[in-house]
Amino acid sequence: MNKGDLVLVPFPFTDLSGSKTRPALVLVDQPRDVTVAFISTQLAKAEANDVSLTPTKKNGLKKTSIIKLSKIATLEKQLFLGKLGEVSPSKLREIDQNLLKIFQIKI
Repeated sequence: MNKGDLVLVPFPFTDLSGSKTRPALVLVDQPRDVTVAFISTQLAKAEANDVSLTPTKKNGLKKTSIIKLSKIATLEKQLFLGKLGEVSPSKLREIDQNLLKIFQIKI
């Protein structure tokens, strides 16, 4: 897996009461774990730093979606169910910029 890949994974609920299989964006790939951001089709719930994605053959999405950059989890690689596609380099730059804002990182 690489940063920018869109994958299918059981993503935990924020209250840890369970999980739901959904697409996610790979942010960091480590030897045993992968850090991902949740992807949703709930466009009405978009926040200022979320990033929108239009379905393409390259990304493998079926509906217009948003990457919820405030909903991040680190999961074991064995939980991943497969790769859907990947985001474009320009979309990855937008994601990186928004992550800097969310985490208040000044460079």
